[in-house]
Amino acid sequence: MSVDRRKLIIDAAAKSFSMFGYKATTMDQVAKLANVGKGTIYTFFRNKDELFHDIVSAMVKEMIHEAEDAIVPGKSFGENVHSALYRILEFRSEHQLMLKLLQEEKEMGTLAVLDMLNHIENEIIVYLKSKIEAAEEKGLIRECDSEITAFLLLKTYIALVSDWERRHKPLSSEKIADLMKFYLLKGLSK
Repeated sequence: MSVDRRKLIIDAAAKSFSMFGYKATTMDQVAKLANVGKGTIYTFFRNKDELFHDIVSAMVKEMIHEAEDAIVPGKSFGENVHSALYRILEFRSEHQLMLKLLQEEKEMGTLAVLDMLNHIENEIIVYLKSKIEAAEEKGLIRECDSEITAFLLLKTYIALVSDWERRHKPLSSEKIADLMKFYLLKGLSK
């Protein structure tokens, strides 16, 4: 049975980034954790940034997969958007690497981490935009600027799930869904 060295390296790097953050992770650490020579890493990845990008891209795919699993055929667009966004934010709050990246960016402002968090946010917006455009094509929602709408949905969700909790009692999933329906999906007009 052959050992998949690339997978060993990715797993070791993911563990290191999750425990120590981007800035404190070194290729020497990754090599030690993977039980491979440092040169072996460079046969698969040019540098730490490329390795980091590969790991975060896999995490984003996993996050989108979680969102897709939350969508239930037959439910309304609003209910499915709520379920998908809620699952994405649950993933963000449960995934060790994501937590470490958010912490490192907040405490140290590491540019590579900020760039990667922006990349993650952009991927989520692209995903939401595709769902909005599909709903428009099916006549389930009014025409809108799908990118701005995706941005607003994501940012509003983040605000209600995490920012609100800094000064208030956490909102239930149902309350967040009601607020989203009222303010974003139905609008304020009667």
